[in-house]
Amino acid sequence: MSLKDSAKSPPQRRRLPTRRQLQVWRGYTETSEIIRARAASQLQRAAGLSTGDYQVLLALSEAAGNRLRSSELATAISWERSRLSHHLGRMEKRGLIRREQCAVDSRGADAVLTEAGARAFRSASIPHLEAVRELFVDALSDEQLEQLEQLTGALRAHLGLAPVPDGRKRG
Repeated sequence: MSLKDSAKSPPQRRRLPTRRQLQVWRGYTETSEIIRARAASQLQRAAGLSTGDYQVLLALSEAAGNRLRSSELATAISWERSRLSHHLGRMEKRGLIRREQCAVDSRGADAVLTEAGARAFRSASIPHLEAVRELFVDALSDEQLEQLEQLTGALRAHLGLAPVPDGRKRG
């Protein structure tokens, strides 16, 4: 396109959120961060686990044989592989997981839930679920929870994310 052609076409307007849309966005992000921070604090106090520890332990507890390839675990909890690798190293030192060579691919490693990790996860689950109820569920009606589930599904679909897993043991 020449300068002459661009002079004829109207300038492109940027699509920015409206003031109302920004207010909704800000309310959503600020509130969700506060809920996450409070839940993390309660989890740390009650069980000595970080939310990252809990995410890893949850994913491994739901996996067949309580094990996942590191790459599958990273995908399951939406982490970069390097971040996961460092975190697994810290968890392994605490005896919560162990890493084993993958049986089907010698280049890969499996993260495996240890008995100590399973105990830590079980002891953390009740206080964590109580915090979820207190901070989140109790604030919303059944209808609001249904709406939020639909909204979350729409956001995940828009972002190309898989639906939230139902949490039932696979295998």
